[in-house]
Amino acid sequence: MRTKLDLTEGIFPMPVLMVATYNEDGTVNVMNAAWGTMQERGHVALNLTESHKTVKNIKDRKAFTVSIADAAHLVEADYFGVESGNKVKDKFAKSGLTASKAECVDAPVINEFPLCLECEFIEYQDNEYGCGVIGKVVNITADEKVMVDGKVNMSLVNAIAFDPYTHGYYRVSERVGEAFKDGLKLK
Repeated sequence: MRTKLDLTEGIFPMPVLMVATYNEDGTVNVMNAAWGTMQERGHVALNLTESHKTVKNIKDRKAFTVSIADAAHLVEADYFGVESGNKVKDKFAKSGLTASKAECVDAPVINEFPLCLECEFIEYQDNEYGCGVIGKVVNITADEKVMVDGKVNMSLVNAIAFDPYTHGYYRVSERVGEAFKDGLKLK
């Protein structure tokens, strides 16, 4: 038997993405975006409305970064989602986190988040099926603490995911299988 649920975002897990830009005065702006994904290899799609300060900054600077939020910084990541850059001039300062200039784009890298995609702004889409920012990934960096034998170890990233059904965050940290291999057992 199945239970009918109310309509919600409905896909779990949803990533907890930190989208970072520079404000017009050069201060760092970060927002929490759960509606984001890879559009294709090398391109990200973020479902963001134009009312976000972040979208204005992306259009002005033609760049942004996307970091993967981790369990160690859950409070800061959630704060970036509950506080608006349109209302608080420098909300990043209140977080206590630090930032560095990205290597390849005019946007900040939040040092405490373990993975960061540097993106060039391609276009803003707005149509009957949604709206959003499309960016080309031009550089990816990872904190040395999450690297093992030259590769990212996702267990060490300790990423968090958003649950749209109960509005909770969950740790995504345990590897349970081998992609493109385990299913071959049924061939």
